[in-house]
Amino acid sequence: MRIRLLVGVCGGIAAYKALETARLAVRAGHAVRVIQTRNSLRFVGKASFAAITGAPVLSSEFEADPARGAYPGDDVPAHAPISHLALVQHADAYLIAPASADTIAKLAVGLADNLLTSAALAATCPVIVAPAMNEAMYLNAATQANLVTLRQRGLIVLAPGEGELASHGEHGVGRLPEPAALLAAVEAAAGAQRAQAASGERSSERRAGGTLAGRRVLVTAGGTREPIDSVRYIGNRSSGRMGLALAAAAGARGAVVTCVLANVALEPPPVARVRRVQTAAELAAACREEFPAHDLLLMAAAVADFRPVGAATGKLTKTGPEAPRRIELEATEDVLEALSSLRAPGQVLVGFAAEHGAGGLERARAKLRRKQLDAIVVNDVAREDIGFDSEYNEATLITRAGGDVPLPRLAKRELAELILDRVSQLPAAAELSADSLPAGAGVGAGG
Repeated sequence: MRIRLLVGVCGGIAAYKALETARLAVRAGHAVRVIQTRNSLRFVGKASFAAITGAPVLSSEFEADPARGAYPGDDVPAHAPISHLALVQHADAYLIAPASADTIAKLAVGLADNLLTSAALAATCPVIVAPAMNEAMYLNAATQANLVTLRQRGLIVLAPGEGELASHGEHGVGRLPEPAALLAAVEAAAGAQRAQAASGERSSERRAGGTLAGRRVLVTAGGTREPIDSVRYIGNRSSGRMGLALAAAAGARGAVVTCVLANVALEPPPVARVRRVQTAAELAAACREEFPAHDLLLMAAAVADFRPVGAATGKLTKTGPEAPRRIELEATEDVLEALSSLRAPGQVLVGFAAEHGAGGLERARAKLRRKQLDAIVVNDVAREDIGFDSEYNEATLITRAGGDVPLPRLAKRELAELILDRVSQLPAAAELSADSLPAGAGVGAGG
């Protein structure tokens, strides 16, 4: 998929990552144009971006564009358009990286005092904002409020990383995501918009950032590990791919996303704030803290049903009096059922059930009733071509209101889009009784 990518570069040492992002995008076959603020020219010059993109770089609304708003590989129009309109009108995505605190503040109040902010105000494509600054500036209440405003308006805000910052010896939150992560966010946002356009979604909804613009989404992913001793554990095969796909898709639709990840080795999407846990108890504690501040819960993590009683503090050996002959298990907390009991009006809960073989739909339907969920997504992990360790999945979405939606075998990111299409429209059902699910609902092709 070829993307016309407009990159807006603000002043800051992280501008060098924008240069590398442009290089990666061109190498991936995308067409790139660049807008620079005047301060950014102090860190990376126009000639560097022009050499990589093969296109003129602009920094002023009054600067003539030799390419007349065209992207590399496109025909140059016969007339000269208005530069700040033409560049963004032709773009499939607009990435502002690094985004300074000053530019974020301007975007939040709708200022258009330079070419970069004017283009943002005129954008109808996805706008991805990647903050990069000193930790104190990033955590300042004004900056955080401005970022909330941008998310509520449907802009995609990438979470900065934590590590070494520009000042010598300084460490904290505020690092610009790595170029590969920036490009992945761009491709995800552009892909989601094209998928929405193909499905006939109204253009006004696309401009608003998708069906989750401004909503707060909590996603759990991965599989918990319950320790036997300091080395061994009881776990499962969940990679977290489905949960990460849901988080990336929700972020691309404008949601404010938090991920609680249980032993996930894959890189989380840059749109999400991440909390990492290991055990079911840790996941439960993190979810209890996060859940009240979120509108939608997507419980995709595979949480262990049992844990060893009294895990050993050291490593157990095969020989000697301490060698175990059997491991006694005890039930873990049902995290989703506990959260359901704490739900507030308006919160939507979606469970995920990895079932094995015949009867999976019936078991999933029983879980939906028992846990008072709004929907549950069930797939059959007995199949080798979907589910655990696979890039693909196939499932059935069962809703509390009645009915079922078979979801075909697709790449997990594509399946995530279909799931979000449905669950983003679900009304919260906290007031529904446990027997409100019709007896015949949910019959479909699982897997």
